[in-house]
Amino acid sequence: MSSKLTAGDLQVINRVAVFRGLKPETVQHIIAPATASMLRPHETIMRQDDPATAFFIVIDGWLKISRSTQAGDETVIDMMQKGDSFAEAVAFSGNRYIASAEAVNIARVARIPADHLIRCIRQTPDIALAMVASVSQRMHHLVQQVEQLKAQSGVQRVAEFLASLSLAEHGHCALALPYDKILIAGRLGLTPESLSRAFAKLRGVGVTINASQVNVKDIEELRRIAADARNAVRGTLRPVR
Repeated sequence: MSSKLTAGDLQVINRVAVFRGLKPETVQHIIAPATASMLRPHETIMRQDDPATAFFIVIDGWLKISRSTQAGDETVIDMMQKGDSFAEAVAFSGNRYIASAEAVNIARVARIPADHLIRCIRQTPDIALAMVASVSQRMHHLVQQVEQLKAQSGVQRVAEFLASLSLAEHGHCALALPYDKILIAGRLGLTPESLSRAFAKLRGVGVTINASQVNVKDIEELRRIAADARNAVRGTLRPVR
């Protein structure tokens, strides 16, 4: 069910990267017809291969962006959280969605119609420049993910993911996994079994996991493991018996 944007919604929307550098009145014009939808877990707001009729901004919660093959196999491309936008490129190009977006938990998402966006771009070309910059940043992020999948071991990927959940630079910290372990595995290009083995190896450096709660003995050490070469990681971690 869709509803009008609230004052809280607008606070989030006004800070998204895709609108960076635009005048406040320009942003207000773009989002004038926008609506917000509350999504239940596993509810889809964007389907792969459907016509791109809108782009979206996550106001709250987590969304999974994924692609499916003809055989039905799914690949998790990215995870969107509060303040992230997606599908802006296909929205103003008039193409079809290249992926699906599904709520991981209860989520609130703003929808901006594509036809309105195109009219705004024709009136204010600076909007297109801002969106190109945002899409370029997203592509850089995706290239980093591909590099991570090819160059890092599973343990390094998990260490980097856990370290990214904390702002702490030194010492002990407690973390909460943002979504379930199957999704984490998919996001990191691992099988659930490989993820479990990586968690087990990280116990050797003081990382303990109980359900969704994670305790890290030394976050600096975890960041070092994420950054180290693969052989260095193998030398640091004790084998699991």
